[in-house]
Amino acid sequence: MDTIASLFSFITTPVSWVIVQFHSVYGKIFGPDTGWAWGLSIVSLVILIRICLIPLFVKQIKATRAMQTLQPEMKKIQERYKNDKQRQSEEMMKLYKESGTNPLSSCLPILAQSPFFFALYHVLNGIATGSTIGVINESLLASARKAHIFGAPLAAKFTDGSAKVEALGASLTDVRVVTAVMIVLMSASQFYTQRQLMTKNVDTTVKTPFMQQQKMLMYVFPVMFAVFGINFPVGVLVYWLTTNVWTMGQQMYVIRNNPTPGSKAQAAYLERLTKHVTHHGKTRRRSEKTIVKAIVAKGRDRNEFERSFVNALTKAGLVAQADGTVVKGEAQAVAQTEDGVTATGAAKRQQPKRQTKAQRQSGAAKVAGDTASDSPDSSGSEGKTTSLEKSDEPQDAKPAAQQAPKGGSNGRSRAQSGQRKGGPQRPKSPSKK
Repeated sequence: MDTIASLFSFITTPVSWVIVQFHSVYGKIFGPDTGWAWGLSIVSLVILIRICLIPLFVKQIKATRAMQTLQPEMKKIQERYKNDKQRQSEEMMKLYKESGTNPLSSCLPILAQSPFFFALYHVLNGIATGSTIGVINESLLASARKAHIFGAPLAAKFTDGSAKVEALGASLTDVRVVTAVMIVLMSASQFYTQRQLMTKNVDTTVKTPFMQQQKMLMYVFPVMFAVFGINFPVGVLVYWLTTNVWTMGQQMYVIRNNPTPGSKAQAAYLERLTKHVTHHGKTRRRSEKTIVKAIVAKGRDRNEFERSFVNALTKAGLVAQADGTVVKGEAQAVAQTEDGVTATGAAKRQQPKRQTKAQRQSGAAKVAGDTASDSPDSSGSEGKTTSLEKSDEPQDAKPAAQQAPKGGSNGRSRAQSGQRKGGPQRPKSPSKK
């Protein structure tokens, strides 16, 4: 541990200075030797560090989203080169380079916190051993050794013996109970944070090994915190419990307002956004415009939740624009269909209703009656069909009265006598006698 402390000695002095500054503020409120003053100083240190790490957290979210997008391509590479690990690694690195992603980006917040964690551990270890470190002098060291959090000294550990705990002015039972409760809370908060990520903010349409790894980490991280937590001082447990609670709240905010496409969180968000937009008739916040703009830009690549959102806007008489705004549409206004193709809002052709058997029979009887009324016997017409009526006969077909010659005595036509209408006549074959 001395080797690790020497590696992070460059940040020990800044960390101790920040703690002392916060202690001077809280000491005036709760008293300089109380556990509230020292404990809240550590909590404030965590909040200050996490605020500074927000840009890295945003980068972590983007890297995680990019990795989820690449999962289908990664799976294809693994299946194609499953017998050639070297070629598989080369293709993976090529894919990362082309897409501009880095798998280590998702670990940036944890890696960035590591120096502060070891510096705080070194400071608290100095308090436990009674040695000054950084800007903590003899008077501050004595004040910190008197500080207790729910009866447990700031520098006590779960594995400490009764003699060391009594030297810090506490009982072994109080130290074991307080540290055990904090370890359980620390592990539970880590488990809930990872479970929330897996159950709400993961694209359920893509089943990849990455999801299995994340599910495994959901159980591995809490166990690691429980194992290593028994060797952490109470002050370090306060640090990790605070940072886990901060991570959980920060992730809840991101899941609610900027969910992963295709996840359950996106379905819930778009449902809330639909109610909000249809009620006000427009997008009011910049984040809402960003989400709507991304959905419009996808076109045919929208998932089922995004298509439902566009359809709900269309039913409400609203149209999503390319800049993320929403305008009111009219009966003949241009609207977007669910597949992203722009089409005019003309009235749709209605399908005829299916008639019953009785209606079909009555309709057929009515048609037959109309036909009978249009016959020559009833109307006195010559039986000619108009140009709008459809005839079953060929157009060149004529009535028999028009085809018969006027001067024929026997009334037989040339067609009936076997002769052609025009042209040379067919010679008769000689009869056999």
